Amino acid sequence: MKKNIIIIILVLIGMNFSSCKKFLEFEPYGQPNQLSNLTDDQAMQAVYSLFYWQYREGTMGRGFMWFENCSDNLITGRSQAEAQNIKNFIDNGSNSRDVRDNWPQMYQTINYCNQLIKAAPTADKLSPAVRNNVLGHAYFFRAFAYLWLAPWYGDNGPNGGIPIVTENTTIDNIDVPRPESVMANYTMIIEDLEKASELLPYFDEIPSAEWGLMHKTAAWALMARAALYAAQYDNTYYDKVIEYTDRVINSGKHSLVPNYADVFKIENNWSREYIMSVTSTEIDGAKLPGVIFQNGGFGIYNTWGYFQPTLELYNAFEAEDTRRAATILAPGEKVQFVGNEIIWAVNPSSVSSPSALTFRKYLEPFAAADAVGTTVNPNSDNGTTDLNIPIVRYSDVLLMKAEALIWQGKNGDEPLNRVRIRAGLTPKINATKADLKNERRCEFALEFGVFRHLDLVRWGDAKDAYAQPLHGYKVNLGGNGIESLEVIEVWPARTFNPLVHHVFPIPAREVAKSKNLTQNKGY
Repeated sequence: MKKNIIIIILVLIGMNFSSCKKFLEFEPYGQPNQLSNLTDDQAMQAVYSLFYWQYREGTMGRGFMWFENCSDNLITGRSQAEAQNIKNFIDNGSNSRDVRDNWPQMYQTINYCNQLIKAAPTADKLSPAVRNNVLGHAYFFRAFAYLWLAPWYGDNGPNGGIPIVTENTTIDNIDVPRPESVMANYTMIIEDLEKASELLPYFDEIPSAEWGLMHKTAAWALMARAALYAAQYDNTYYDKVIEYTDRVINSGKHSLVPNYADVFKIENNWSREYIMSVTSTEIDGAKLPGVIFQNGGFGIYNTWGYFQPTLELYNAFEAEDTRRAATILAPGEKVQFVGNEIIWAVNPSSVSSPSALTFRKYLEPFAAADAVGTTVNPNSDNGTTDLNIPIVRYSDVLLMKAEALIWQGKNGDEPLNRVRIRAGLTPKINATKADLKNERRCEFALEFGVFRHLDLVRWGDAKDAYAQPLHGYKVNLGGNGIESLEVIEVWPARTFNPLVHHVFPIPAREVAKSKNLTQNKGY
């Protein structure tokens, strides 16, 4: 059933989205301009096409992971000039790597959502339920697209927000200036998601054949995320974070998977911890699992070896934290890879990761001998798996609430300790900001949506964090295996200018298409 939805989406991608020649001009209001003549089934196909961004390398493969690669969690696993530039805050890198594809892909989504929002209310041939579904998804994904871009490119001055285009924007005026503040984006995002939540069902009301469609608690969780980003500019938004996370918590629809490692197993794609993820299969889906692990996959399966963990991330986990072994593969540890037992950095002894560490988090689909073509894409240039890749998990909701409480000077122990206890850790008493920051770091390493770099920027910690070099291991082998692990520097200290580098440069080709779009200061 999941595969059928993906096939429909892939067909619709080819039908509904054309390349653009002008800023934001993706056949404006051209499709689906016949929504009023569609059947319910055809209208739902229009909804499926809203998911096209999930299957693009520029979003759910490397994409914004190039920006996350700036964080102290990650290093570039392969020699790439553009990747090195991005990590060192040199602007021309982001004009070259596939991170630049996020901007046009998300504005395509915004445009398509605007068309649906404009057409759906008068589509009288649709049943009320389907009309609500179409409209709910249109509001949801318009908000999601703005939220995907705004934290990376917008601020509360001197750059402002990112361009706001709605269903009421005429074609002649589609090249709009940036709003004065990114708060205008966050306000609109929350408003759109509120509308979506009123129109969409709960997840457990969606037929299993349509799992992957959006639902109420996903909208509420993203409202909390938007409010959390807004709170760095206006701390009254912490009240909204608490309000929106409480909606999710009090719904009774979600809980934590008891064992952290099990969250990243195919069997739990639709667990109660799931709130929003990228529906993926061996046909297509999120490409992140194929991006990590050993470059070339030891000749077994061609994984790409890009994003690798630092020793700083490894050491951020407390010794008894079960999340560390579930997240990171360290020298001497074993993993099954397409039926082969790999003893990491021992057999085979040569690894491509400069830190001699790699990520285990998304490797479960690769374990079986018959994985390729069964749970893993037979095309290693499109290394997707049957594992859904999370964008929002229930633990995110709990830690957003804990953060809002702690930043207000209140006690955030209850939601924070629910996450810690699941990780096998002793509960905190009067948890501090430092406790919350490290909890987020360990819980969400290498996950889309909950980015360490954005956290460091909004907390004001990026300058000091990036002034420190990053480390890994040199593995010294002997006749009996690993004789010693030598700590080495794998990335030098960097200069982060908070007045410039708190945002990244808007892709130059998008600025060139526009008369009104201004580049971020300092780039």
